[in-house]
Amino acid sequence: MKYAIVYRDDNRSRELTEHFHELADTHELIHDEKKPDIVLSIGGDGTMLQAFHKYIERLDQISFVGIHTGRLGFFADWKPDKIEEVASLMYHSSEKDHGLRVVEYPVVEVEITTAQGVEKRYALNEITFKSMFITLVAQLSINDEPFETFRGDGICISSPSGSTAYNKSLGGAIVHPAIEAIQITEIASINNRVFRTLGSPIILPKHHHIDIVPKSQQGFILTVDHQAMQLHDVKSIRCRVSPDKKVKFARFRPFPFWMRVREAFIGTEF
Repeated sequence: MKYAIVYRDDNRSRELTEHFHELADTHELIHDEKKPDIVLSIGGDGTMLQAFHKYIERLDQISFVGIHTGRLGFFADWKPDKIEEVASLMYHSSEKDHGLRVVEYPVVEVEITTAQGVEKRYALNEITFKSMFITLVAQLSINDEPFETFRGDGICISSPSGSTAYNKSLGGAIVHPAIEAIQITEIASINNRVFRTLGSPIILPKHHHIDIVPKSQQGFILTVDHQAMQLHDVKSIRCRVSPDKKVKFARFRPFPFWMRVREAFIGTEF
């Protein structure tokens, strides 16, 4: 089995990376940064986002494993003291009589149309769209039908995996990542007797899409997970569940989603 590692630039993560390379040699695992079968993320959830985007063109050929070295790693199955077990499980899953068990989750596809052309990007967690200088005013259409005129700070569109991230802090729902859907959540919308939006998160199933058409061209900031870019001359932003890309996570042991949610946000004591 071939592996690659994306790690956070801190002492603990670097030490674990070096230790895993040593373990890999004893377990006949091959280090291959270009064409790995498994990508290990050693750090936090931000490290997993970096790994996802680094290998965005190989999503159909790789699986991710997270080892968290901070206080909280929602994408990470493993704690640092279990790294030897991870190496052993990777070795045994590569044997002929054992298969690698993976789960596949949907990602957000965003199609950006500007005066310069069309660009497509993908998000593991979410995309956000905001005006750089003034209130964002934009027409929202669902499946090509006008829905509402939005006024506010911005719009967040998340995957089920990202529903526990920025979306949750905006009051969005937590969605199980096995559900192929995207969620649209408002960021500080203006609602009064003159201006009105739905004011509630919207969940769209696969095969549905939402278009965001800004009413002015004052410059915008689009974030795709941890990556931010400035845009001008934006004609429209279209988001949907990606029809051709999914993210895969290797599951060497059961770790139910709702257990992750409980441990991350509630704790283990009742």
